[in-house]
Amino acid sequence: MHLFKYRGDELFAEDVPVEKLAEEYGTPLYIYSYNTLLRHFRAYTDAFNDYPHIICFAIKSNANSAILRLFAKNGGGADIASGGELYIALRAGIPPEKIVYAGVGKTEEEIRFALRSRILMFNVESADELREINRVAGIMNIKAPVALRINPDIDPETHPYIATGLRKHKFGIPIEDALEHYRVASRLKNINVVGIHKHIGSQITKVSPFVDALKRVLILMDKLSIQGVNIKYLDVGGGLGISYRDEEPPLPKDLAKSLIPLLKGRRLTLIIEPGRSIAGNAGILVTKTLYLKRGEDREFIIVDAGMNDLIRPSFYGAYHHLLPVIRKKRDTVLCDVVGPICESGDFLARERELKRVKHGEHLAVMGAGAYGFSMSSNYNSRPRPAEVLVKGREHFLIRERETYSDLVRNDRIPGFLR
Repeated sequence: MHLFKYRGDELFAEDVPVEKLAEEYGTPLYIYSYNTLLRHFRAYTDAFNDYPHIICFAIKSNANSAILRLFAKNGGGADIASGGELYIALRAGIPPEKIVYAGVGKTEEEIRFALRSRILMFNVESADELREINRVAGIMNIKAPVALRINPDIDPETHPYIATGLRKHKFGIPIEDALEHYRVASRLKNINVVGIHKHIGSQITKVSPFVDALKRVLILMDKLSIQGVNIKYLDVGGGLGISYRDEEPPLPKDLAKSLIPLLKGRRLTLIIEPGRSIAGNAGILVTKTLYLKRGEDREFIIVDAGMNDLIRPSFYGAYHHLLPVIRKKRDTVLCDVVGPICESGDFLARERELKRVKHGEHLAVMGAGAYGFSMSSNYNSRPRPAEVLVKGREHFLIRERETYSDLVRNDRIPGFLR
């Protein structure tokens, strides 16, 4: 559930009219609901309340510092995939002992940063990475806490670009090779094996793939125990989906109800890495209609938000509901909603039936709180949007809109061209 609702014919973000926010802050504009974010986060903490756990929010889905601070103040941790995400997490007040670090391409500098910061553990993706972490930890004269990311070869039945748990994917260590990798890890002088990790994908709309993957990992864990490798942390990843269109994904309580019984009698701390299911429907992208253009078989609504602001429709063919910020009684038209980017793939919706809009009117792109701003870019030299957090009747600018000068702030012209 989210708190972007119509009151009469006007869309509100909690208790603030979206039209008012668009007028005050300009467009394109990301708007987040504080109470929706908090409700979704607490849905996880409440669901897993009966089992030792850490909720590590997937920063890749939304890296705004104010949103991360919200989770930090409510006991949350972080799932990171880069040194930059580690820096942002620490700056937002997330304790290092609640940070787990995944990703297939950790650099030496990033490993050093994480070791200095005393994070909870690295989720190691390959034998080469394991050896590199051991080498760097040796130079620093410390032991690196690690879990091995296990690829359980489970089909999450999601978009192929965001499926990560099959044998053909770049992520993790094949489960059939895991025992040998753990043997190697346990013998390395500067490695402390503390956990096991799996993550099978994103926007998963069934519980069964999570259950199947966990069962395979638990069989592996029992084999490790026989060999004297005792696991303290079980990281089951994230990936629970949301409703963009007509999906009916399970809730965190459904996930907990299916997973926790499998863990009875095990002395573990469970780590869950939700991202989209917390932030996705807690945010919208507001865009203004610039031009209307009649095509051969449809109309084009040209708006000021493009694929650089929200790439999911172009990249994944993803569906997002589009709602008028102010509803009008008008006829329905078949249209493409397209942005200003010089690419034919720049669209927010294709072949969509929408109520006719006019120049200057605003549309809300729903479900844009995850993988929206975090995947944005400056393509076509477009400044990135502002971000606003709404709490009840209050609203706060949590990221300023970029300016043209921001686009060239880091450019340097060599002397011979001056």
